[in-house]
Amino acid sequence: MRYLILIYANEQQFKSATPEQQSAMTNEYGKYMADMNAADVNKGGEQLQPSFTATTVRVRNGKTQNTDGPFAETKEQLGGYFIIEANTIDEAIAWGAKCPGAQHGAVEVRPIVMQPPSRVVAEQLTAAAH
Repeated sequence: MRYLILIYANEQQFKSATPEQQSAMTNEYGKYMADMNAADVNKGGEQLQPSFTATTVRVRNGKTQNTDGPFAETKEQLGGYFIIEANTIDEAIAWGAKCPGAQHGAVEVRPIVMQPPSRVVAEQLTAAAH
């Protein structure tokens, strides 16, 4: 099963960190990713741009509404994610606990709903229409 590890942290704390502290954090993530790769659980992930670059989109009564930044004011912002493959939720949580972000912020571990590839869905819809 695949799980999403969402990494929440206070962006201002990282921004105000010394170059040495930032380098140490980068090295911690490098080791974490190497460990996940060695265990063959890492299926992808990315660091996100700061939350002020986000746009929240809603459609109400057919009208699109855009709001700059994340919708909720929080002390921690979503900063990145990993997709992992794990046999159990306990295994996924163990990987979440190893994430360096868990030491400075919060890490959310959430199962991913497994869907058939979009190509398969498109073929099924096309076949059903005929």
